[in-house]
Amino acid sequence: LIANRSFRRNSNMAPRTQLEIITSSVLRLVKEEASYHRELQEQTERIRKLESQQGGDENKEYMLRQERLALEETKKVLPSLKQKLEESIAKLQSLLTEEGKKGPESNVEHINAAKDAISKARTAEREIA
Repeated sequence: LIANRSFRRNSNMAPRTQLEIITSSVLRLVKEEASYHRELQEQTERIRKLESQQGGDENKEYMLRQERLALEETKKVLPSLKQKLEESIAKLQSLLTEEGKKGPESNVEHINAAKDAISKARTAEREIA
């Protein structure tokens, strides 16, 4: 019963808008993608170190196979993650256009947060490329 309370929103708070939800999604996906790229670098470095070690014991070969397998699995995740991010950015841009059409009723804070999220996503894209 107590655990369920932590998931309830304060009744005085307005429900989150689609703009807020998709903005959060874009930011989460940017962080997730960065994490996978860091993991790729770390796995590549571990493989390089294992390959440079002298001796060819079974444990080294096993560790190399495991690290290479993990590296391939990480590489497989990136294309679908990138696609999800691009789809979320496109949806966010569409929602930004809709919000902008509201004129004085539009939520400037949400618009700025969405633009910032898109900017962070594009910056991360350039850094990865």
